[in-house]
Amino acid sequence: MASLNVGNLGEYLREQRRDAQLSLRQLADAAGVSNPYLSQIERGLRKPSAEVLQQVAKALRISAETLYVRAGILDAERDRDDVETRAVILADPSLNEGQKQVLLQVYESFRKENGFGADAEVGTADGTASIPEAGPKQTAG
Repeated sequence: MASLNVGNLGEYLREQRRDAQLSLRQLADAAGVSNPYLSQIERGLRKPSAEVLQQVAKALRISAETLYVRAGILDAERDRDDVETRAVILADPSLNEGQKQVLLQVYESFRKENGFGADAEVGTADGTASIPEAGPKQTAG
């Protein structure tokens, strides 16, 4: 699979903004970035930092990880399953925000227990990072 470029990120952001029925100015205000800067990102002229992507994702109420992959910050092949799992959890309309966070905590603790993602920080819908494990580990005895 070819690496996604910044233009594709911009197109994706524009689609998400329109789906959320937000103007460019409204999204810029909600994300805490300037209107011209956000416009340049959407047109593929600027590559935003992970922090800016996290702010935009929070304002759009979408997965920051999805934006990281589209921006080339995360390896799409290696991290695709993890990103897709998190995106599905965050997009599930039948769960409230608290339930989504708990489910992500449990998911991450199982991944760490199985040797995956132990060094990775976890971005969440509310913009926090570093999710603690969900309970004590059991050892064979």
